[in-house]
Amino acid sequence: MTKIARIEPIPIEYPDPNDFGTIRRTVLVRVETDDGIVGWGESIAMWPEACKATALVVREGLTPILLGEAIDIEALWVKMRRHVWWYGEGGVASLAISGIDMALWDIRGKLEGQPLYALFGGLKHDRLLANASSHVNKKGEAACVADVEGFFANGFRSTKLGFAKKGESNIGGDPDTDVSFIRALRSALGDEAGILVDIGNGVRWDVDTAISVANRMHDLGIGWYEEPLYVSDDAGYRKLRANTKVRLASGEREFTETGYRRQMEFVQAVDVYGVDPARVEGITGFRRVDALATQYGKTVNAHAWSTGITTAASLHLSLASPNTEVFEFKPFPVIVQDELLAEKIWHKDGWAYPLHGPGLGIEVQEDVVRRIAMA
Repeated sequence: MTKIARIEPIPIEYPDPNDFGTIRRTVLVRVETDDGIVGWGESIAMWPEACKATALVVREGLTPILLGEAIDIEALWVKMRRHVWWYGEGGVASLAISGIDMALWDIRGKLEGQPLYALFGGLKHDRLLANASSHVNKKGEAACVADVEGFFANGFRSTKLGFAKKGESNIGGDPDTDVSFIRALRSALGDEAGILVDIGNGVRWDVDTAISVANRMHDLGIGWYEEPLYVSDDAGYRKLRANTKVRLASGEREFTETGYRRQMEFVQAVDVYGVDPARVEGITGFRRVDALATQYGKTVNAHAWSTGITTAASLHLSLASPNTEVFEFKPFPVIVQDELLAEKIWHKDGWAYPLHGPGLGIEVQEDVVRRIAMA
């Protein structure tokens, strides 16, 4: 019986052209079996101290309880959660579980000679609409509009735009400026283009402002309106839901099935849930949240905005889910998408298609991993 022989957390860092070369960080997890099969996962910790802490939990907390264990993913997922009972149910513990769980699924697919979507019950979609997910950060409205026009010229059929990000743009925070940008964008792209708005953590609106902007943007045909209020403002989201017809999105800062269940059962305001398998206790955690979405009639959007490893996991999960609509890509070249894998995951004519190789269906370039590993 195949057993776990080695687990290695590898914090990495790299410049991201989407944010003018800002250094981004994450933790890759390499798991190897006693018969030499290697699986890859990711824990999207992002901040340097969180990456170090996540790697520590993987190395000193979870590795000792997993070495020598057979590849029984559900049992190992439960074992990891029980181990972190005192400091878990979110945060660094959930990130650490995510990377290991993802790598174990990669191994299981390779052992069975099947792509992950086949292990999840098969494809629910033959393809998904390709979405260029980017930050609005150029100087002036015209430059920001031109940036997005370039995505569509390169074949994308939808875009998701993060406001109030690093850069030279004044988009994000001033309601009139933000609505003006979406109006100009709609005029430039036409009625059929998908436009999704991510208001961003840098914006601090009260609920009445969020309602006003929501209704003005709804008239411009946006597909959804993401996190215009702080994520824990339950009363604000309920009031917003009652006063706008635009779909509301949130969830990318949740860590566990419990958190999403609370949102769906108690808050009852969100239509589209962002779910990241590198954050929500892995592929196993994602599938549990996806099952909740099926139960409550919600849409799921994989927050795949990191390395090609998470992109691969998110693509399998998205195509095997009945609850998904689009798939996000980074529209700018970046090492963790363009060089980390032997073959970049990319759209074809504006659509995201399945990966058919076993496991995640990717070949990680270990020399690149070592080159961008944090010192």
